[in-house]
Amino acid sequence: MSIKLAIVMPAYNEQDCMAEVVKIWSDLLDSEFATENTRLIVVNDGSKDNTGEILDELKPIYPKLVVVHQPNGGHGNAVVHAYRKAVELGAEYIFQTDSDDQFIPEDVKLIWEKRHQSKFILGHRQVRHDDPFRLLITRILRYSMFFVYGTFIMDSNIPFRLIEGNFLKKLLAQLPNPVPFAPNIFLAIMAKKAGQELFNIPIVHKERATGEVSIRKMKLLKVCWQSFNELLDFRLTLNTKIKNLK
Repeated sequence: MSIKLAIVMPAYNEQDCMAEVVKIWSDLLDSEFATENTRLIVVNDGSKDNTGEILDELKPIYPKLVVVHQPNGGHGNAVVHAYRKAVELGAEYIFQTDSDDQFIPEDVKLIWEKRHQSKFILGHRQVRHDDPFRLLITRILRYSMFFVYGTFIMDSNIPFRLIEGNFLKKLLAQLPNPVPFAPNIFLAIMAKKAGQELFNIPIVHKERATGEVSIRKMKLLKVCWQSFNELLDFRLTLNTKIKNLK
């Protein structure tokens, strides 16, 4: 029986909320997708706390939970690893979110309802509860994308997105190697340029109640500059990559 939906998420040092996050997303699969074959895939990105141990303890409780452990490679690397695992399992649709409990699972239904209208659908955090400095960097990257590609995407890096499985497989094949710092931005650009309607559906974003943000201000500035340069380099091959998606 093929997998209808795989929810994927990276996890790093989320021991305080990991059990609750697994429960609420597993409950969503059991309630809203009860008649479908589904999976919840969590990639433990070399957590230094007890996140990995907690996930392993949860596996017998939640049969749909798939746990992947990897050395710390950063958020983007873990997201791509999770995507590839979902594609490997043959998921028809892949939904990506984060493990920090800042989203409401029920909002997935808003995106799921449009799955037949686009192969790549994004949420949009109308009110975003993040550090002001991080919000500034996000705005800079948003307008950098418009400057480089002529493409305006409201929330290109949002960890709240639904992608058709075969389309995601093609997108992943076009990602730069090594994996860029923010691969979700590159996936969104390619999807948009390939003619997909992203919709940018308004969803709820909550304040972070547990854990900690792993990127500090100076490092955030550094990765912002890194991402901008990666976007510039990617532009040189974008047209060829878009043709490969057709």
